[in-house]
Amino acid sequence: MNRSRLHLIDGREIPCGCTILEAVPGVGNVGKLVVDGLLKEHSANKLGWIVHPDFPPQSTLDQDGLMRPPRMEIWSIELPDGSELLIITGLMQPLTASGQFEISEKILEIASESDSERLLVLAGRASNLEEREIHLVCSDGNVRDNLEGAGIPVSTTKPEGGMIGIAGLLISLAPDFGVAAIGIIADTIGTSSDVMAADRMVSWIESNFGFDLRLGLDSTKETAKQLMESIDPSGSIDELLKGGEGEVSADFYV
Repeated sequence: MNRSRLHLIDGREIPCGCTILEAVPGVGNVGKLVVDGLLKEHSANKLGWIVHPDFPPQSTLDQDGLMRPPRMEIWSIELPDGSELLIITGLMQPLTASGQFEISEKILEIASESDSERLLVLAGRASNLEEREIHLVCSDGNVRDNLEGAGIPVSTTKPEGGMIGIAGLLISLAPDFGVAAIGIIADTIGTSSDVMAADRMVSWIESNFGFDLRLGLDSTKETAKQLMESIDPSGSIDELLKGGEGEVSADFYV
């Protein structure tokens, strides 16, 4: 039984046929910077959230000053060309492997039931300073063939060490739900908020998937500042996210 619960606000519905972007804090916060920047720059509508008992037990005030449970939020945004994207994001992941698995299944259920065109999982990869590439990964041969047929190369060698957390689970479990999930992973030097890597990711998505994201570097820098301010300066959230686990290799991606 999946313990994740989807809460939709005031009867709002998940739109059908949208591309979904998913990101949570991780190496360089690359994907998180991109989705938070999009929510800030474009017309955004909060649809609801996903809760799970294995999230860190820290409720927070939302932008309306209302106390909300630990969660991943679901938003829809409208781009300048009128197209709609769905964004699923949050400040944390469940503390347990089973919780991360169940949240991933719930997100994939949402993508499947809404006939999402594709699910883009945005993440960062700790790398050397001279490495500035974008790596694509997927778990479905047909998805890979379609990408390569469109001239978009898919990595078959990286990440060497695999992926941990929701990001890797979303990609690897996607075929079970009939979802076309693609991991977009940016090389990052691993700073707390790598705005340059986020900017490269935005440019890559625009060039290869045709979205008019209109998210400039200055906006990404402001988003990075706000993101760091939203993280508990005492470090307690960071400790909760670690959950007592040991060090992981820089080859892992979150």
